[in-house]
Amino acid sequence: MSKSTPIPRAVVLVSGGLDSATTLALAQEQGYACYAISFDYGQRHRCELEAARMVARNAGVVEHKVIRINLDSIGGSALTDPDIAVPDKPGEGIPVTYVPARNTVFLALALGWAEVLEAEAIFIGVNAVDYSGYPDCRPEFIAAFQTLANLATRAGVEGHPVRIETPLIQLSKAEIIQQGKRLGVDYALTVSCYDPDEEGRACGHCDACRLRTAGFSQAGIPDPTRYKIVTN
Repeated sequence: MSKSTPIPRAVVLVSGGLDSATTLALAQEQGYACYAISFDYGQRHRCELEAARMVARNAGVVEHKVIRINLDSIGGSALTDPDIAVPDKPGEGIPVTYVPARNTVFLALALGWAEVLEAEAIFIGVNAVDYSGYPDCRPEFIAAFQTLANLATRAGVEGHPVRIETPLIQLSKAEIIQQGKRLGVDYALTVSCYDPDEEGRACGHCDACRLRTAGFSQAGIPDPTRYKIVTN
């Protein structure tokens, strides 16, 4: 009797946002047994961690690991330092919501877990089309990290490196939402806002909210986002 082919494993970065929820669904569609990883990195708003837990649970991942990192101890970002305001209007250059080295650190830890699991791939929902201009979301960064993964791991040296998969990197936000809708992603569970309130309601005017709102509008799909009540 022949042995059945084992199901390939993948580590999926799950932030609680729209993009990572879609990425998780795409990894599952490709037949991977998915292991979700999220990071409690000292972000100002805890609701995204709860959103990540709900997204992972709703998707039925094999395991969901939340790792604590003190990126708030170095600061430098409006997402980790309460003394830096989240911009409510578009600006020039790389915005203050960029968290220094965040995706580098996240991918490094995901790579370690992937080696332990003997996973074939790491999925990350970076996007270089409708995004805030972060340098660690670009194809050049992913290619450089893939080179690092090939060189710095036992799996890479032994000839079966972990692949870094970025299925959303060249999609518009509308295209991402349409993919998620096709796969049954419940976007009501997700939180994209850079400045939500304690209940997870979106501010409606930060860069992430603008991208999300425009994406749903362009996709022709109702936006399930809960917004703060704004009074004039």
